[in-house]
Amino acid sequence: MSQMGIQIHRKSDTKMSGNGRKNITARDKRRSEVGNYFSATKLGSENINLSVRRRGGNSGTRLKRALYANVLEGGKYKKAKITGVLESKDNRNFARQNIITKGATIITDLGNAVVLNRPGREGSINARLLKV
Repeated sequence: MSQMGIQIHRKSDTKMSGNGRKNITARDKRRSEVGNYFSATKLGSENINLSVRRRGGNSGTRLKRALYANVLEGGKYKKAKITGVLESKDNRNFARQNIITKGATIITDLGNAVVLNRPGREGSINARLLKV
């Protein structure tokens, strides 16, 4: 499994126990511990979704490129065009690269908005307008 070039989500192979001795795992990585890399949703010329396999054979969608967001305004959602990323809580370089994550402030036709969901996991962008 280590040759697959993917992320593994579990405890470290060599971790210090409470008494100063290293605990060394006696087995290799399992398929259930394999995860995926960060799906960087970028600003694009159209919305592009990617279908992925999830645990248990289920399927999900990833948003690879985004042009539109569902913006909450006055209790109703409106479809708004995204023109840029103002700032990102995760990493300041994400705003420079136009990568959209949860909590990022985006610039839309209706005004500045905060992303409420995780576009790399859900396949769409839901946002709330910031009060000026």
